[in-house]
Amino acid sequence: VQLQASGGGLVQPGGSLRLSCAASGRAFKHYRMGWFRQAPGKEREFVAHITDNGGYILYADSVKGRFTIPRDNTEKTVSLQMNNLKPEDTGVYYCAARRPFSNDYGYWGQGTLVTVSS
Repeated sequence: VQLQASGGGLVQPGGSLRLSCAASGRAFKHYRMGWFRQAPGKEREFVAHITDNGGYILYADSVKGRFTIPRDNTEKTVSLQMNNLKPEDTGVYYCAARRPFSNDYGYWGQGTLVTVSS
């Protein structure tokens, strides 16, 4: 599967932004999907995860209650809706895919930059 992330940009604190990740390939509906981010000078960190059918969703504590991760298996997309953004949400955001029965995210998009600043 190939992944293409988009939707990043500059937003003021308290604002909202929606990232989108478009996938190729017919197997998308079987993949578990995740979003990660990497702030300047820091290691990449987990943000959110959704199972293939959307039945289980997990969020990092730092974004819980502010971010959601909807997916559309018909359109082969997974999004990251980010509300009440904070400066510490700044970073490059990556979408990633996990094959069934795999413990690792084996497929990654190219990343999209989100900057939260006034």
